[in-house]
Amino acid sequence: MEQKVKIGIIGLGQRGMATVERYAAIHEAEIIAVSDLIEGNTERARQELLRQGHTNVSIHYGEHSWRALCQHPEIQLVLICTDWSSHTRMAVNAMQQGKDVAIEVPAATSVEECWQLVHTALETGRRCTMLENCCYDTFHLGVMQMKAQGLFGEINYCEGAYIHDLRSDQGWMSYTVSDHKGNPYPTHGLGPACQLLDINHTDRLVSLVSMSATNKINNTLIQTALGRSILLQFDERTPRPYSRMQTLCATKAYVQKYPLPTLQFDGEPLLTGTEAELRVESYHDALTRQLIEEGRRMKVTNLMNYIMDRRLITAVLQGKPFDISVYDAALWSSVTELSALSVQLGNKPVAIPDFTQSN
Repeated sequence: MEQKVKIGIIGLGQRGMATVERYAAIHEAEIIAVSDLIEGNTERARQELLRQGHTNVSIHYGEHSWRALCQHPEIQLVLICTDWSSHTRMAVNAMQQGKDVAIEVPAATSVEECWQLVHTALETGRRCTMLENCCYDTFHLGVMQMKAQGLFGEINYCEGAYIHDLRSDQGWMSYTVSDHKGNPYPTHGLGPACQLLDINHTDRLVSLVSMSATNKINNTLIQTALGRSILLQFDERTPRPYSRMQTLCATKAYVQKYPLPTLQFDGEPLLTGTEAELRVESYHDALTRQLIEEGRRMKVTNLMNYIMDRRLITAVLQGKPFDISVYDAALWSSVTELSALSVQLGNKPVAIPDFTQSN
């Protein structure tokens, strides 16, 4: 009998419903339970699941419905797509119920919550990851393969960002970040940069300095133990074009994705635009090529999501570590609180915990 990952999804708003649609289309995934505060949302999810052939689904709605979902004896993986403030308590409960967990970004909103995730994962032996889809950007995946082949020399500086004009948006993002003093949404820019610098492996983040302009534009500069640095930006209040930067400076090369794909190697012509993208993506490994082809054949709307989802399901089936560990999820999310603390202290340096030293 073919093995499938049995999934429960908590939170059926905009991102949650998109998650239902994505995972319902994955052959190796079986959604067996959904939960939301609002009955109408669960009914909408039920109808979508029926349309895609998922007929045996446990429906939970109401304030404490997520707890009932976490207790479902057959669920292997819980996907948490609720508001940020509830991510940690739901993830902790799910792990304590013996489930693996994947949390939308950020995984936590305070350093204390980050430690809770790490300690619970270690105590229960469950895997906990963050659904940071920007780490599966096809450009970034090509850059990671180039790095693995030693093409860049020593990478000593990276830039990452979430720059997105949301001035007219009245949805969850604007509401959630309106009172935050630092960078409330760091992981889209920070995740890829940390992967390029081998953070939590051969290097670690040690401190940051953060400052915010009156219009909430935030700049955070992060130092690593090996003396390298990351510039992280957040801006949803100006007409700047969408950007995650995705920039690296190394001893033999310069690479960036936004605003214009650019690749410069020592002694070679500068490549920009499509030329740069094609050169970078020519380094994709076989699995990435396979997943990209599958996604295009299925006409998925977001290849990053598809690659992330498929790799997650495969890891659960094979019992392998998740690409993004609980230490990564905690570290990247901790910048949410630490950047605000630096701003409140008058832009003074703030120490970053080493979540891998959890004992």
